[in-house]
Amino acid sequence: MLRNYSNTRTLGDNIKLGTLTAFTAGTINIASLLIFLSFTSNVTGHYAIFAAEISKGNWSQVAVVGLWIFLFFFGGFVSNLIVINFNKKSKYFAHAMPLVLEIVCLLFVGIYGQFYYRKTLEETEYLVALMLFATGLQNGLTASISNFSVKTTHLTGTTTDLGILFSMFTRAEFRKNGELVARAKLLMSIMLAYVAGAVFSGLTYYHLEFRVFYVISLCLMVVIGYDAYKIHIRHFKTRYRYSKIYGKPNAIAYLYDKIHGAPETKTEIKEKHGKKRRLIFDE
Repeated sequence: MLRNYSNTRTLGDNIKLGTLTAFTAGTINIASLLIFLSFTSNVTGHYAIFAAEISKGNWSQVAVVGLWIFLFFFGGFVSNLIVINFNKKSKYFAHAMPLVLEIVCLLFVGIYGQFYYRKTLEETEYLVALMLFATGLQNGLTASISNFSVKTTHLTGTTTDLGILFSMFTRAEFRKNGELVARAKLLMSIMLAYVAGAVFSGLTYYHLEFRVFYVISLCLMVVIGYDAYKIHIRHFKTRYRYSKIYGKPNAIAYLYDKIHGAPETKTEIKEKHGKKRRLIFDE
């Protein structure tokens, strides 16, 4: 999900990344709505509030909402800054670090909310700001590494794109276009995952309250852990093959044999194939 970058990503990579991060975005958005009465997975509505507060001359609220918008922007900025600066050294590190920062932000919100939150306006404004920074990190990462194919923290563009695609599918030549079909599958998976996350958050919030942010963090850790597992298994198999090719056994090869069973030697294979097969009715 995180190892590949831009045009080297497959549809499967994007669907797996899109569904898991869209699920977390939907969960975050509904949790923040129920707790803070504010959406935190996008800033479309905040721009309208920002303009309304300017027209009213309510400059303190203009500053607060302006800060929220900036932090969402800054999250995307930081996320892509990490990707473009560390991508050559380690794609996995560059792509995982923004999610690690998001997890830290969400865990802070969960712990502070569970043990210290007193429902004051100032606390709410700061926690909303932190969550907007976290979702900005996520949206910036998914857009950056997928060549802007995956954006999971809001569904405005997704819904518009799906409307366009479904109108194109009314004609046979577009229904046979594999690229358009793949795009529709990706967008549908993101939309359904976002809604599923929102429903999950709504159903579990009254039981979990701020602990729902621990569940969200766990989902993001699955995204990070999946690729870590894949990378280490691939390295594990590479070391094993090296030991067999060059006849230099090592601890990795020994452990691999214990887990998967030692492979048959050439002599054993010849003996196995050399045995005459007998049919049941020959006995």
